[in-house]
Amino acid sequence: MNSKTKRSTATNTQIINRQQEKLPSHIPHEVVSLMVEKEWTITRAWRKHLGLTQVEVARRLGVSQGAYSLQERNKKNRRSTLEKIAQAFGIQPEQLDV
Repeated sequence: MNSKTKRSTATNTQIINRQQEKLPSHIPHEVVSLMVEKEWTITRAWRKHLGLTQVEVARRLGVSQGAYSLQERNKKNRRSTLEKIAQAFGIQPEQLDV
């Protein structure tokens, strides 16, 4: 193998790292199960999975519990809303994008 080929050949670690960068964020099996079995929205399933109450999440968001409850029941929240909820949950916004 010549030096030009060596420089252009990626190592296994580099290939794996590139593949991981392209993968979507992980959604735990429990979250998916709650969505399917109980027909919950992804935000409700994540909240329950994380052991949070609506009051706790609302407080983190700076809104009332009632306002958060409406957001949680909404199946099509705005991207900006999902980003705020994800931050309150401590997860990546992509993990709410289903």
